[in-house]
Amino acid sequence: MKLTCLSEGGGFYSPPCHILQWCGFTLLFECPVDLSALAVFSPIPTTGSSSSDNNSLIRAVPWYKTVASLHLWDPSSIDVVLISSPWALLGLPFLTRKPGFSSSTKIYATEATVRFGHLMMKELTFMHMEYVRYYGPDKKLGLPDWMNWTNLERLQMELKSIVLGEKQEELSGWVPIYSAGDIKDCIDKIQPLKLGEEVCFNGTLVIRALSSGLDIGSCNWSIKSPKGSLVYLSSSVFGSAHAMEFDYPLLSGHDIIIFSDFSSLDSMDYDEEDTNKCALSGESEDCSMDELSGNDELEAENEKMHFICSCIVDSVKKGGSALIPSGRFGVVLPLLEHICNLFDSLNMKVPIFIISETAQETLALTNSIPEWLCKQRQKKLFSGEALFQHMELIKEGIISVHPFLCSSDLLEIWKEPCIVISPHWSLRLGSAVQLLHRWHADPRSLLILEEGVHDELALMPFKPLKMKVLQCSFLSGIQMKKVNPLFQTLRSKIVLVPQSLRSQFTRRESELYKIYYYTKNEIARIPSLKEGFEAYLATDLVFQLQPTKLPEKNIAVARLKGKLLLRKGIYYLTLPNKQLNMSVKPSVHWGTVEPTCLLRALNEKEIDGSILHNENYDFCVCVKKPAEALIEVKGNKIMISCEDKTVSALINEALNSVCNRI
Repeated sequence: MKLTCLSEGGGFYSPPCHILQWCGFTLLFECPVDLSALAVFSPIPTTGSSSSDNNSLIRAVPWYKTVASLHLWDPSSIDVVLISSPWALLGLPFLTRKPGFSSSTKIYATEATVRFGHLMMKELTFMHMEYVRYYGPDKKLGLPDWMNWTNLERLQMELKSIVLGEKQEELSGWVPIYSAGDIKDCIDKIQPLKLGEEVCFNGTLVIRALSSGLDIGSCNWSIKSPKGSLVYLSSSVFGSAHAMEFDYPLLSGHDIIIFSDFSSLDSMDYDEEDTNKCALSGESEDCSMDELSGNDELEAENEKMHFICSCIVDSVKKGGSALIPSGRFGVVLPLLEHICNLFDSLNMKVPIFIISETAQETLALTNSIPEWLCKQRQKKLFSGEALFQHMELIKEGIISVHPFLCSSDLLEIWKEPCIVISPHWSLRLGSAVQLLHRWHADPRSLLILEEGVHDELALMPFKPLKMKVLQCSFLSGIQMKKVNPLFQTLRSKIVLVPQSLRSQFTRRESELYKIYYYTKNEIARIPSLKEGFEAYLATDLVFQLQPTKLPEKNIAVARLKGKLLLRKGIYYLTLPNKQLNMSVKPSVHWGTVEPTCLLRALNEKEIDGSILHNENYDFCVCVKKPAEALIEVKGNKIMISCEDKTVSALINEALNSVCNRI
């Protein structure tokens, strides 16, 4: 097995990307786009700002940063693509539109991921088209001027690092936006899977998607093959207020875990004492199960929601508005409920606008896939309640949804102060840009940003900035203190983790499972856990066996001829189409030949022989009567030299009588 990390990702919106070579196949995990890199582009026209900082940004129609290392791989060599979340799907049209991409490549994702990802692709192209309508298209065909090396050298160090990467080798990852046709071709190539559904690739790999708890449709991958089983563990959450819980019990017992959750480093608190508490005690299993509860995560997220709501109320009371640019359903939907409940308790009426081209479809979709929702939401379905409050709030007019900021129906009801939710978290595309122009100088207004966004760079075009900025971190993966208890619970033989997490595995973890570390753009080689393979015998074939018992080893062996089949990762031996006469097949011998036993068997055939010793052989038997012959025994080889065919046949019979054979 070979694992290559192509990208460590950049948090929730940009998952990591890996290539796995296993069982003769090449599998690609995730195909994201780094939308945070859009921060290098200016959303302001040339005459729109006099800020010297803003003048350092790239003034051009945005290109999009894909995984540069993926471009080094021949797309025709990829056999399977596995997508774990809608955000990991955004870069797939860039791959499938390549001329070398094979039509035989299988692409798997959950049905919810495909539907949400499709809407997000459309949203991204709509925002890009809106940008072009405002500021005009590039006049030059081919590579834009900003990609000229002379212009790249003039960029500030921070911008150059984003464009070129730390080792200045990521320029090839920048590509122009895909078209609506590219999106359609991409979606048509995907085979959507239901929650927990199994699919078999090429009769060898049995692939199954299981909920990761991160968001609606997000999953981890279970893969079983004749050479073993593995789990691809993406960013996962134990406690969610909206999505199906992390289904980790079904991942237990797999041979290998590929841990790809880099968010453990970026945004999770790590308590070494708590993390290793289970490994040092004698009750590791019970301790692990207790630590894997999601109650603490739900409480922490609720506290954040209450704090954000209190800040919004403070701004609104002062006459300011609040802008929430976020593309996370797991944040936006519960936050809407908290905001509306708080306003209702305070008897406040504040308009809430959701501005997105695909918002209507997205909100409707969240109510049409109850199997992907948490148990609390599913209970509402059986009691006849709405799964989410936003549908009722839209009917009551408390929340209104609009495709564009300049749409006529929005302009008729627009009122400030207000709360605006927009998916354009990069602050480079869509309505968030226009609203920041409007409110950036208002100290009463509030901007809520997610942690992980380059806030200084993202806000550079809007300086001087007087509006308040609240930067919040939301749960984006497994907390580091829960990683070791999870591994202990899953009981795998081998765990692959990023090299950057090496310092966290310092005690008894290596005694519980073998740890391999991988780094970006380096191949991690994992030894095979199975040298051979197991096969199931058909009943008809079993009844034809004629086993020979080996008393010294207390086993029986038999010789057979069958047809080897591979179905759903399991080998089967069945009867061949044409029956064979095994009696005419040469015998297979094993074991050692005792000289005295051989002489006794020869005497029974009326053959006289004597033992000779030779340093080149174990021993030799010289035969004088009834004809001259020489028997040479060496290791696993016996040579009979005799001109008389009858005597040669008798010697062979004598050898067969003293050897183990089938």
